[in-house]
Amino acid sequence: MIYELFNFIVLNTWYNKNGDRMNFIEKIEKERYEQFVKNHKKSHFLQSYAWGEFAKKEKKLLPHYVGLENNKKELVAAALLLEKKLPFGFSYFYAPRGYVIDFHDTSLVEEFTKELKKYVKQEKAIFIKIDPDLIYHQETNDGEIISEKDKDIIQSLKKIGYRHLGFTKNFETMQPRYTFRIDFEKEWEKIESGFSKTTKQRIKKAEDLGVEVSIGKKEDIDTFYQLMILTENRKDFITHNERYYESLYEIWNQDNSCNLFLGKVNIDKMVKLEKQTINQLENNLIPLQKESLSKSEKSKKQEMEKRIEKLKKDIEKYKEDKKKYGNVITLSGHFIIEYGNKAWVLYAGNHNILSETYTNYKTYQEHIKYYYDKGIKIYDQFGTIGDLRKENPLLGLHEFKKKFGGDYVEFCGEFDYVLNRPMYFIFTKLVPLYRSMVKNIAKRKGKR
Repeated sequence: MIYELFNFIVLNTWYNKNGDRMNFIEKIEKERYEQFVKNHKKSHFLQSYAWGEFAKKEKKLLPHYVGLENNKKELVAAALLLEKKLPFGFSYFYAPRGYVIDFHDTSLVEEFTKELKKYVKQEKAIFIKIDPDLIYHQETNDGEIISEKDKDIIQSLKKIGYRHLGFTKNFETMQPRYTFRIDFEKEWEKIESGFSKTTKQRIKKAEDLGVEVSIGKKEDIDTFYQLMILTENRKDFITHNERYYESLYEIWNQDNSCNLFLGKVNIDKMVKLEKQTINQLENNLIPLQKESLSKSEKSKKQEMEKRIEKLKKDIEKYKEDKKKYGNVITLSGHFIIEYGNKAWVLYAGNHNILSETYTNYKTYQEHIKYYYDKGIKIYDQFGTIGDLRKENPLLGLHEFKKKFGGDYVEFCGEFDYVLNRPMYFIFTKLVPLYRSMVKNIAKRKGKR
């Protein structure tokens, strides 16, 4: 009995470098967990209690909400561990965006890791994967370096026993290693001035055409899903079904907030506005209806006539779109998720038609302003690339997101803490190799 009590204390209690008693908690209550995570400076929606519940429902992952408290019963670390069951009773654990902890406190990270190791071994864990919100490099839109404050943490994590998986350049990792972030601590005029010149022009064009942006409801998920299907078909990949987005919307709006921003055009309204522009141009042409014109007047006349001709063609095209899609058409849908003092553009879908209305640009501007006015501190585009070569097919995505003036952020990347080396080799090297071989064989058979 005494031995068992001693063993329990050794396994669940230790003292930090200051001599404070530290206790590991295997299951943190929801309210306490959220209170700690939301108020942490490195809080992320992927560390939230809600994301764990969503992952359980839609990704079939088992969430564990664990933590560490000091002798004052105050949480000093927490983690959402998503357990993935593997064949033969094995599993691995993933802490999305890392632990909620001060990664600069190496001794605290080491102690928490030791206890996590004991905890996950009970489930025959092969490894623990983390991808902390640690900034390896951050620069302004103009290329001025802002921060590289977390670089040293890579080495400290390696010393503890974590394996750094390298500096990927595209979307090879569980979460994006690059993103664009806008700091909302600035004044709105400063933020808006960071938009590129073409972005401002396109937003103005959208406004001239009467583009409207509204916040949708649950019943609008179907419309959003159709936009996602169109977008994914253009990019030749399919990710989620409609139920996935419905579940995320329902679960997230129970305790937190997410919004569906919808950019729409009204064909009748657009035609009316375009006809008004034509009338104005035709009135401007009246003084130029004379035989003798200067070179500049001729040029001006030709330019206006070309524009009138284009507007008339546009009107005919709009009328055809109305016959096919109806008078009011939703062209853009953006799914924005909010947590703590941050907001992320999680998903964005666009129609295949009427791209010349620049509805997508106007939709972005509207929700950027919405979250700025709401008091959010950080706005995150949630993903871009590090490979900026012209031949990279993803460069267009990068250039589009860059137009809104955010800081270019590079994270430190993924780390694995390996607990079973032989099985880690099998599941991370041999299994992917086998799957690749099967896929290639299937492709060859398909071609034949």
